[in-house]
Amino acid sequence: MQVQAVHPNQLITYAITGVVVAIILFFRIRRMSRARPLKLERLWVLPVAYLLLAIFVLSQVPPAGMTWLYCALALVFGAALGWQRGRMMRISVDPETHALNHQPSPAALLFIVVLILVRFGARELAQMNGAVSHLNALVVTDVLIAMALGLLTAQRVEMYLRAKRLLQAARAA
Repeated sequence: MQVQAVHPNQLITYAITGVVVAIILFFRIRRMSRARPLKLERLWVLPVAYLLLAIFVLSQVPPAGMTWLYCALALVFGAALGWQRGRMMRISVDPETHALNHQPSPAALLFIVVLILVRFGARELAQMNGAVSHLNALVVTDVLIAMALGLLTAQRVEMYLRAKRLLQAARAA
């Protein structure tokens, strides 16, 4: 069993990346205290853009064999995670103007950070010696792309459905 050593330059890179991510998270969480307008007619844009990106990436080196099954399972798992993340978003309706607003929760942001850390760990594991990891970097990438597609799509669908219900209730009142 052969394990790769971590070079000092690699540790510096990890440290710099960690500091940059911490700074970005600090400002992002601070900005979350304000509600932002929610445009129902625009919720489809990000999932469609990511779908096109996923099609492009997966068409370059198409998954083969069992990778399709893994991608399908990751898509379903990502959809479940996305639905949960969408539920974490606070959505409100102005009673007078019926304008929709949403306020991302810090838990939803930390949820994504945890997923990124899991992805980072999986990538590092895949880059290790094949005898240690038994993972193929392309398979890991394909699976994570499918999971992200499910996550983004389900999150937006959940937000759309909940916002429509809230808007209908506000209009009926």
